Amino acid sequence: MFRRHAAGVAIITANFNDVPFGFTATSVASLSAKPPRFTFNMARTSSSWPAVANTTYIGVHMLGLDNQELADRFARAGNRFDGDHWEHGPHDVPVLKGVAGWLIGKVQMRLSFENNAVVVVEVVEGQVGEDGAPLLYHSGAYGQPVPLDYEI
Repeated sequence: MFRRHAAGVAIITANFNDVPFGFTATSVASLSAKPPRFTFNMARTSSSWPAVANTTYIGVHMLGLDNQELADRFARAGNRFDGDHWEHGPHDVPVLKGVAGWLIGKVQMRLSFENNAVVVVEVVEGQVGEDGAPLLYHSGAYGQPVPLDYEI
């Protein structure tokens, strides 16, 4: 059923023992505005889990249509940080270039449930990128929103 639920595509990054980690996620959600917090879910079997489990600061990068290649890179195994598409950002968190926006946050809680975890993060810094259409994930493929013939 959730394959039919369109979700925004994001990339989570972390620095653990001076090694950058990251993965593509569709579970990022706003939790609160004051203080600004977001959540994401992940498998504790992920190769990035040790970094998320043991670091203080996390980055989340919202992706636009132009970032499909980045989404693919971080969804697959291999060295996701080969190249010049990123730099060290605040709190030494890897920050991806050319994304729709990014936030750096301090991990407030990790809630483990079976082989998964919910992570709660409080935003400490961020930057908005160029305006454009968001990258969506729906029914096993990337997509984009389509305007409706409707005015409010």
